Amino acid sequence: MNKKLIGSVSVLLVLTCFTTGCGNVTLKNGEKAAVTMSGSKISSDTYYKKLCDKYGVSMLVDLIDQELLEKDVKTTKEETTQVEQQITQMKSQYGSDESQWKTVLQQYFGVDDEDELRDMLSLEYKRNQAVNNYLKDEVGDGEIDAYYKENIIGDIKAKHILINVETNDDMSDEDKEKADKEAKEEAEEIISELKNGKDFKELAKKHSDDTGTAKEGGELGYFNSDDNFDENFFKAAKDLEVGKFTEEPVKSQYGYHIILKEKQKKKPTLKKVKNDVIKKIVEDKLDNDSTLYYKTLRDYREKKKVTFKDSNLKKKYKEYVNNQISNSSNTQETNQ
Repeated sequence: MNKKLIGSVSVLLVLTCFTTGCGNVTLKNGEKAAVTMSGSKISSDTYYKKLCDKYGVSMLVDLIDQELLEKDVKTTKEETTQVEQQITQMKSQYGSDESQWKTVLQQYFGVDDEDELRDMLSLEYKRNQAVNNYLKDEVGDGEIDAYYKENIIGDIKAKHILINVETNDDMSDEDKEKADKEAKEEAEEIISELKNGKDFKELAKKHSDDTGTAKEGGELGYFNSDDNFDENFFKAAKDLEVGKFTEEPVKSQYGYHIILKEKQKKKPTLKKVKNDVIKKIVEDKLDNDSTLYYKTLRDYREKKKVTFKDSNLKKKYKEYVNNQISNSSNTQETNQ
């Protein structure tokens, strides 16, 4: 979409399509929207018909969201930084040669220049913020209390010993299974040594394949979530008693671990972590339901009293949103 076109007609198009649909551009006050130039003029009906035929409902939805989000989601330094980082990453991926970059912009992103790409990314950022803000307001006290009770813990301090499973793509399934078995058996032997009184720190220095922590005796420091840890690893560490080590090897994507839980801090109060809890609940909902993003944008527009007086346009909008929801659902099913 041409940036200048969006800038010049956004408010007018939103008003006309809200009140009359694209085929009739009579405003609420009864006046006709018109485009005039020196020596000539363009019929407003013809102009808007061509505009809507070419870009369809998707452009209208973008314009609606631009109008709404300009008021609800203010541009921040974080947004600007993130957008610029995305553009830099895209250039490194697709090539920064000027002519090549212009081709990429037009063919892959459907924009004419970098400023239009910046506007597109900014709109997506604001949509994400709006979705998160909307869903946060919908989180109930019961959900918050349940999540706090089940998931919030005090910071854990632990050591570990990692035994890698040595495999590569050229190995047969049988060879991979053999390598996995050998790694597990080595981890079990280390656990036997720990049970016989051997020092965890010394065994980590000697056996651990985690080169970043082995020289420190497997020391991991304090952590509190599985954001930076394998899910199986974190669960095992969370369930351990302080001062105990895992008596069975813990399988992760990296190999087999033996974990020693050294300390655990007191669980923080709900008041202190409430905002983090709400944020995590929303993240989990969006991760578990790929359709929720588009459903929330639909509900957000309804809450803002976006209505379509033109029945045909209303039908097209409904089909557009339903297709977004259906496509996102199909994508999630394919990836599962």
